[in-house]
Amino acid sequence: MTDGILGKAATMEIPIHGNGEAGQLPEDDGLEQDLQQVMVSGPNLNETSIVSGGYGGSGDGLIPTGSGRHPPHNATPAGPGDEVARGIAGEKFDIVKKWGINTYKCTKQLLSERFGRGSRTVDLELELQIELLRETKRKYESVLQLGRALTAHLYSLLQTQHALGDAFADLSQKSPELQEEFGYNAETQKLLCKNGETLLGAVNFFVSSINTLVTKTMEDTLMTVKQYEAARLEYDAYRTDLEELSLGPRDAGTRGRLESAQATFQAHRDKYEKLRGDVAIKLKFLEENKIKVMHKQLLLFHNAVSAYFAGNQKQLEQTLQQFNIKLRPPGAEKPSWLEEQ
Repeated sequence: MTDGILGKAATMEIPIHGNGEAGQLPEDDGLEQDLQQVMVSGPNLNETSIVSGGYGGSGDGLIPTGSGRHPPHNATPAGPGDEVARGIAGEKFDIVKKWGINTYKCTKQLLSERFGRGSRTVDLELELQIELLRETKRKYESVLQLGRALTAHLYSLLQTQHALGDAFADLSQKSPELQEEFGYNAETQKLLCKNGETLLGAVNFFVSSINTLVTKTMEDTLMTVKQYEAARLEYDAYRTDLEELSLGPRDAGTRGRLESAQATFQAHRDKYEKLRGDVAIKLKFLEENKIKVMHKQLLLFHNAVSAYFAGNQKQLEQTLQQFNIKLRPPGAEKPSWLEEQ
């Protein structure tokens, strides 16, 4: 089966112009990314060997990377160490060979799908949910960015109000004729700073929760989605391979290749079905978790902002107590409410 597959790879025709570029192929950044995704799971080998005879060569074609290609005529018989080395080299060759065949099949399937010559398995409901998750993640990332900007602005405002309050207090002591006026302005800035720190604590808690939801919970689900999409591509690649073999002549050699292809296809089908189920479950739990988290965080944000701009200090403090948000202890020096990135 390997020789037949690799023979097809050698005969695939892609029109080439004189400048060496593929003719009439549209530019597609997504295609390049998908091809990189196909190649990303390459074999991890600690040692390097050169294989003669091309992509479909046999284990006998291994050429050591040493300085000579032929052993001397008076070489001693191979010892146990040499046998082990040859065995390891053979195993690595098999790994590279299997990975290469799998990569070829997946790349062929991907190109066929992109140019409308091949069919792909589609779960419309699941793919709609996946696309909705990606769109939701993009929108939540925008909210996260704006929340961080608000945190930075509030922190700068607090620093300015604190400095202004100190300046008013100092002038109140040194300007007897305006002592009262400077004094109550200093008290106002002090109160605004206290309320601002409380609001900043609430906003920072909101930002931290959104960050966890986006970068951990959603990202974990999307990692499973990527595994599912890769398994779907492999499943369709081996399904196509099996269909092509089934349409060919039925002789003794073909029967063996067909049975092998059927077994490989079934293994990839099982993997695809399992990951499809995993994605469906994770999407369900993610939606439930998102609603629970955002219900709490949006209520916190609304109550804290409303109380702050209404000047309701008591309600602002009660909001933080309701959500178990602890502020810095009294006397702490210049804490940073900015979330560490």
